[in-house]
Amino acid sequence: MSKGTASHGKKSGKKTHIPCRRCGKRAYHIRKKRCASCGYGARAKLRRYKWNKKTNSKK
Repeated sequence: MSKGTASHGKKSGKKTHIPCRRCGKRAYHIRKKRCASCGYGARAKLRRYKWNKKTNSKK
């Protein structure tokens, strides 16, 4: 029973994130049913924070 590199090869088959319908980024989590980038699936408003300069530049 190895816990090193050989075990990591078995992980690669599962997809967790797919492209989001709203923002287009590959950040929509299939099992959680929400986008990590824009918040689609969790809230109607776009996910934005003041510390994130890239999303706040488009007002």
